[in-house]
Amino acid sequence: MTSYDALLLISFGGPEGPDDVIPFLENVTRGRNIPRERLEEVGEHYYLFGGVSPINRLCRELKAAIEADFAANGVDVPVYWGNRNWTPYLADTVRRMKDDGIRRAAAFATSAYSGYSTNDQYLEDIARARAEVPGAPEIDKLPVYWDRPGFLDPFTDAAISALSELPDDARLVFTAHSVPLAQPNREAYVAELEEAARRVAAAAAPGRPWDLVYQSRSGPPSQPWLEPQITDHLDALHGAGVRAVAAVPIGFVSDHMEVKFDLDVEAADRAAELGMAFARAATPGGDRRFAALARELLTERENA
Repeated sequence: MTSYDALLLISFGGPEGPDDVIPFLENVTRGRNIPRERLEEVGEHYYLFGGVSPINRLCRELKAAIEADFAANGVDVPVYWGNRNWTPYLADTVRRMKDDGIRRAAAFATSAYSGYSTNDQYLEDIARARAEVPGAPEIDKLPVYWDRPGFLDPFTDAAISALSELPDDARLVFTAHSVPLAQPNREAYVAELEEAARRVAAAAAPGRPWDLVYQSRSGPPSQPWLEPQITDHLDALHGAGVRAVAAVPIGFVSDHMEVKFDLDVEAADRAAELGMAFARAATPGGDRRFAALARELLTERENA
């Protein structure tokens, strides 16, 4: 049996005001030689929302929901929170855990899938943060959870809700963050996304056609990424006579800026230009079943 004395919630991080936007984007793109003009272009997406990404607020709410679930189920361990790209930075949180006397923690990341940017990079983040903190606690990342009911069931309910706003022949379109074709473990990422989408589609609308597409590409045009992009796919569906689309952001735990801009603004605007009805399903991060998933994974690891 493994004994943990803390849970560490790890997320991507996001700006919480206009002055944070460019420094945050510099953190995200460090080492990738992204031109300043591109950062400013992406920054405009954040400025549409006051320079605030919803992700930090949603992480605070998720942390509180996990703590409430722990308390209701007799799990007596504290919950900490650290980010990859913005405050509270992961290394600072690990330092606080060490000062609090934490010896061994389990890490729950707000990313459900295998793949480099969705799993392996979080392992690197943990190793880097621990290296910065002499005497840091041991930290074991909990497994990916794309196939767990606490993740899929809220998406199923959200897909049903989105479809209820649309004509009976609406198309289900699942979306996920695109990654370069050369990214390590891309095949596992795609396979898990396809199976998660299949399960949600089968539960929400048996027999209804569905597609898996991508969004939020950020690389140079010369570098191949997963396709099709959501807006290109809307064009293709319109050409095929589809009149309505329910977009389900199956690749996301909560409403990152990519969801708020790429779907709620960009894809919704394209659908409106095409005369297509459009609804976007909610992400599961605010659902109590998702908060309970952290406890379930922790308990399973404890008893392994």
